[in-house]
Amino acid sequence: MKTLIKNGHVIDPGNSTNRICDILIQDGRILEIGDSLELINGDLINAEGKYVLPGMVDAHCHLRDPGYEYKEDIESGTKSAALGGFTSIACMPNTNPPIDSESTVNYVLGKACQEGYVNVYPIGAITKGLKGEELAEIGELKFAGAVGISDDGNPVSNSGLMKKALQYADMFDITVISHSEDKDLAEDGVMNEGFQSTIMGLKGIPSVAESTAIARDILLAEYTGTPIHIAHVSTKESVQIIREAKQRGVKVTAETCPHYFSITESACEGFNTNAKVNPPLRADKDVKAVIEGLKDGTIDIIATDHAPHHIDEKNIEFQLAANGMVGFETAFSLAVTYLLEPGHLTMIDIAEKMSLNPSAILGLNKGKLEPGKNADITIVDKDEEFIFNASSVKSKGKNSPFDGFKLKGRIYYTIVSGKVIVREKLFNR
Repeated sequence: MKTLIKNGHVIDPGNSTNRICDILIQDGRILEIGDSLELINGDLINAEGKYVLPGMVDAHCHLRDPGYEYKEDIESGTKSAALGGFTSIACMPNTNPPIDSESTVNYVLGKACQEGYVNVYPIGAITKGLKGEELAEIGELKFAGAVGISDDGNPVSNSGLMKKALQYADMFDITVISHSEDKDLAEDGVMNEGFQSTIMGLKGIPSVAESTAIARDILLAEYTGTPIHIAHVSTKESVQIIREAKQRGVKVTAETCPHYFSITESACEGFNTNAKVNPPLRADKDVKAVIEGLKDGTIDIIATDHAPHHIDEKNIEFQLAANGMVGFETAFSLAVTYLLEPGHLTMIDIAEKMSLNPSAILGLNKGKLEPGKNADITIVDKDEEFIFNASSVKSKGKNSPFDGFKLKGRIYYTIVSGKVIVREKLFNR
């Protein structure tokens, strides 16, 4: 029942730890962190030359269960998450039926307990049926176990309803996660409006469709005094709006996704539907702004927005293809390749944005390495290079624009409550 992680470079921004030491695990919890720890009987993990991080927490993913299990289910999704180094994930409510009631929250939690390989936390809906017409029972969702509320995939267009959602969320101390999008501005666009959409002859989505909606949501949060979390930030203007709001004391946090700091709209060339996502991939100036937002703390979280689809939903005309890409098994490597290696972020920063901050924003007791806490731990080799093969992921969806990319940074171990789920890069169960 004991595991000793030996000689790893432990990074824990929550406790200001940045040194080589050992971690002793017993009965699923961290027993001791120190130097020259010994193990008589148990599992010895040699982490020399590797980083030992608090288990990564994904604040935004799609498990498709219930209702769309042909795309993904809780078993396949959590396997993929574990191989990506995630020990805890928060799944969005755009399922069928949506996660807008106590019974659906209970279904997700029950199935995750039976079939999941990592911790699963449901995000409840803001409105019933995700229709944007009537508030869901926010208190009921919170007490059932939802850690946030969102109509992700659909904006709450009615400003009065969004104001009420913030007020109710404040009463129940639950995080509001906004999919900020002005549908009237986005119209029927299928990719970023700009040079690339013009030469491809496709209707574009202007960046202002995102930034104006973010401005509205921030103003509502400022008016009500309720914290708000902005999902999948992708544009230069959005980053600046959030930065200015933080400077004047608004309780706003924000996330971006690896595809918004690593590739641009040019990935859609050749009508590559695996690069079709909402918000769409943007221009080079937006990528640079997102990176700057990560550097200066404007953007708090790196989340995957893992969105698996069946091949038949992607292998069709670009205009008809579903939005989204799988992201669990590339997120850390993209952060290393495009943020750590160029010197934009340190490993401490990455642990903060992929472990500590998402845990804090969702109110989870995760994201730190300290005695007494559940042993949720990720061990990585930041220097190992590999060619990513999308067909090899454990997710049912193989829809990734990063297929064939040379990336750096591999997950070696994923440990959830002391259980080694991934060992030496391979799924262990």
